[in-house]
Order: sequence, then structure tokens, then C-alpha cells
Amino acid sequence: MHRKILVSAGEASGDLYASLVVEELRRIYPDAEFFGCTGPRLRKAGVRTLVDAASLAVVGLLEVVAHIPRIYGEYRKLLAEVDRQKPDLAILTDSPDFHLRVARRLAGRGIPVVYLVAPQVWAWRKGRIRTIRRYIQRLLCIFPFEEQFFAQERVNASYIGHPLAGIVRPSLTRDEFFRKHRLASGRPLVSVLPGSRRGEAARHLPALLDAAERLYREKALNLVLPASTTTGVEFFRERMGRSPIKVIEGESWDAMAHADLALAASGTVTVEAALLGTPMVTFYKVTRPSWVAGKLLVKVPFYSMVNLIAGRALVPELMQEQMTGERLAAEAQRLLSDEGARREMQAGLAEIRSRLADAAGVEPARRAAAIVQEILEGERVHVS
Repeated sequence: MHRKILVSAGEASGDLYASLVVEELRRIYPDAEFFGCTGPRLRKAGVRTLVDAASLAVVGLLEVVAHIPRIYGEYRKLLAEVDRQKPDLAILTDSPDFHLRVARRLAGRGIPVVYLVAPQVWAWRKGRIRTIRRYIQRLLCIFPFEEQFFAQERVNASYIGHPLAGIVRPSLTRDEFFRKHRLASGRPLVSVLPGSRRGEAARHLPALLDAAERLYREKALNLVLPASTTTGVEFFRERMGRSPIKVIEGESWDAMAHADLALAASGTVTVEAALLGTPMVTFYKVTRPSWVAGKLLVKVPFYSMVNLIAGRALVPELMQEQMTGERLAAEAQRLLSDEGARREMQAGLAEIRSRLADAAGVEPARRAAAIVQEILEGERVHVS
């Protein structure tokens, strides 16, 4: 049977995770047609683009307001194609502000919804659980503590393992990476990771540039910033001035894997650094109104996913006003000079890496694809 599957991802990480599932589904259903909201990874996997995922990448409670008319237009475009194509199933990935609304409309049309990357309702906006319970046929969790949380809320959820756990690795050796980018071999490497979206990178860059200057004055270092595809190299080079930071295109996993320390914006990149065993200082900043509103809504002991998984303050978190060049440089200098502290952090990161691996030994994307197959065919599928 010729299957039609809607696939939608609104973030760079979701684009990657969903593309891995699509690749697995193509092995099961070679003639299937995939269409939806895509980033570069989904497009490469052969998903026909109705909406560009970059158009949904807005961060902040209040920052999104100005973009609502455009986002609503994309929402209507997606649903119009759903009515024309009548897909057998939808895979919605992350971006709950957008996708939970889509899920409600899809469920009303009788289209089963598999939601990949559970919304973080355990942290904030717990009222969304009712929507998830009602409109999502299967919720796929990528963090180990989530399955039990959602089970207690009577949501049909499955922990599949973290999609990055089996694929995050460098492509070059340290010597090859240093030679390629003409880095000084005898100096420590600090990887600067300001965020994958232009808005967040622009907010973080002034403090990071200040921190880089402070660190470089204290100690001869290599500082590398791997620009994401959504920001681009020129975005940073235009703003760097005479900074000692070298901007490179992509190669973030190599830049992290071979770094002695990462300065990492809170988000998926911190999970990648943890999987690579790279010590880090995390940070994040939004506009003042969004921060105040978020403080009222977010109920978690930590902001960084690394610390949430660890259940303790494993890595430093410098949020909002705490994110200054002075504080970033001080935390970085401490970790670079204290080998004991670095080893202790790396041991904690190794624990996280083991928790994020799928205990059953089945790749997360393959497990997700098997769940999709079960729903489409109405029978239990064994994966090995």
C-alpha cells in the first residue's frame, strides 16, 4: 500500500531526529510519500517541503508575538495540504506551540499523531498534558525520566532513547582538526557555542566576546566558534571585530569533541557536549520580559538539560543577568586550571551518556519507526 506520511519539525535538532526516523521508515515502506515542514536534513531524506522549518524557529515567550501572523499562515498552509493529501499518519517533532495546535486539527480529521520529542510539560505549562492525552496517539520520549512522568499522567508514552546517543562523534582526529584550522597544537581549545538561531546568538555574543578577550589575556588559547547552518559564518564574522575567536563553518561535533572546554548555550548542544564528554559552562539569555514571565511559569531545579538528567548541579549555569563576560571567563578559567574539577565533571557526563543510550540496544530511530509501523498496520512489531 502506498503510504502518505506528514512529517513536521520546527527546530534544527528536531529536523535531525525526524530525518533519522524517515530514513528507517523508507526501509519499511520504500514507496511511501513524505511531506511537511522541513529543515535541510528532512529535505535530504526526501521529505517534500510545504513549510520551511526555519520560519518557525523563534525563541522567547514574547518574541514570538511579532511572528504570529506568519506562523499562522504556515499553519494554514500545512493543514490545507493535509486536506488534499489525507495522510495515513503524522509525525510531529518538538516545537509544541505550533505542533500541539496541528495535532488537535489532525486528530479531528482522524489522522493518528506520533509526537517525537515530548514537550517539557514536567517543567512548565503542565496544562498541555490534557491536549497531549487527547490528541497524541503515541508520545516518544528521548529522556529517561519522561516515560514514568507521562505514564502517571495517563499519556501513552514510550522512551526510545536519545537519537544523538549513537551518532554524535567527531569525524576528524584532534591532530587533523587542529591542522585543518591552523590551531596552535600546544594550546588548550575552547569551543564557543552561542546557539543555532540568529536571535539567541546575537543576544549571547557580546558576553562571549568579552569572555574570550578575558580568557585570551590570561592564557594563550585556541577559541573556535562552529557556525550553524541557520546562522551562517558571515553572521558572526560581521560582529567579531578583532576577537581571538576563529569562526568555522559547521563541524560542531569535532569542535566540541576536541575541546578542553565548551561555552555552550543551554539546549541540545549541551546534550551533544555531554555525549562527547566535553566539560562545559552553560548559559542562556532572553529578553527581560520573557525572563520575568518564564520565572513565573518554569518550575525546575535546573535550567540545563545536563543538570536535569544528572539530578544535580554538574555543570555551571549562567542564566540571564549572571551571563556576563566576567562570570563566563571566571568559570572557564577555573575548569581549565583545575584538572580535578574537570575529571569530576567528565565522570558525571559519562553517567549521562549511559543514561541516554537505549537500554534495549535498539537504535532510537528504528524503535520510533517500529512504533509508527505498529500504528499503521495495527499489530505489534518486534525490533532487534
